Amino acid sequence: MIAPMLIVYPSSGAPGTGVKPVWIDLLQPTPEERDHVASEYGLRIPSHEALQEIESSSRLRADGHGLTLSMPLTVSEERVDQLPVPLGFIVSPSLLVSIRFIEVHGFADVRARLEKDVAHPADSTAVFAALIESMVDYRADLLEVMSAQVAAVSKRVFVRHLPRTRRVVLDGSLREMLAAVGAAGERLSEIRESLLGLQRLVSFSCEMAHEWMRPEIRARLVTARADIASLNDYETDLWGKIHFLLDAILGFLNTDQNEIFKVLTMVSVVGIPPTLIASMYGMNFHNMPEYSWRYGYQFGLVLILASAILPIVWFKWRGWW
Repeated sequence: MIAPMLIVYPSSGAPGTGVKPVWIDLLQPTPEERDHVASEYGLRIPSHEALQEIESSSRLRADGHGLTLSMPLTVSEERVDQLPVPLGFIVSPSLLVSIRFIEVHGFADVRARLEKDVAHPADSTAVFAALIESMVDYRADLLEVMSAQVAAVSKRVFVRHLPRTRRVVLDGSLREMLAAVGAAGERLSEIRESLLGLQRLVSFSCEMAHEWMRPEIRARLVTARADIASLNDYETDLWGKIHFLLDAILGFLNTDQNEIFKVLTMVSVVGIPPTLIASMYGMNFHNMPEYSWRYGYQFGLVLILASAILPIVWFKWRGWW
């Protein structure tokens, strides 16, 4: 459980000190913290429920020289709760407010970088651009890691089926690979949702804030938008690989099952003639001449054995076994 936090940049600009801050970061904010920031700076801080709205009109709003933005976040793998987690921004020429409910990769790095470069203090739009760039970089890293995982699973899938063995065994490895590919697909869908949210957020900011956003900041956002477009293409290609792997694994599973059924069918066919012969000589009719032969019992055993061997030889000759 994350403790509620109110982080301000610069650190001397906390509410009530009289120093105007550039960035207020609300992490798991309490209602009291939201109300305090709203009354101090004349803002309307959206709640968790408001940030979870899925329609574009609720996620992207422009009000004069200010933007209210929200997007879904990629949920970390350590979380048990896999529900989407929203991230919100209030961007204005003088102040940036971020509202988040989990730790977001890159926020701490951006804050440390800003605090270190005290000689060149950043404004609200520069902080916003730095956060966007950090989130885009993180998702690029996630896609790279996922691509490596999918490639490793692909290698395992196809290397496993290169050698031809006489024994067909379903050892459970294909099921493990299927589960791994399914988990990768689920993770990729979360990244896709975050990328789409970032793309809409950046495009809306470039369009609606062009009058009061500095040209160099807009250029950074345009570059981030181009990076997101390339990541979307990369993600689409990765989706294709995952779907191909799913089809391949299911095909190999069906092939292994068919091999097992083929073996069982051949075994049942091989067992039919001996069973028929043994049943025939077990009917105990008096007019069966083999009963009076000296080697009648041995003759029956040889006949049963030959009736089992001949189908096996036939299957081998035909290449069915």
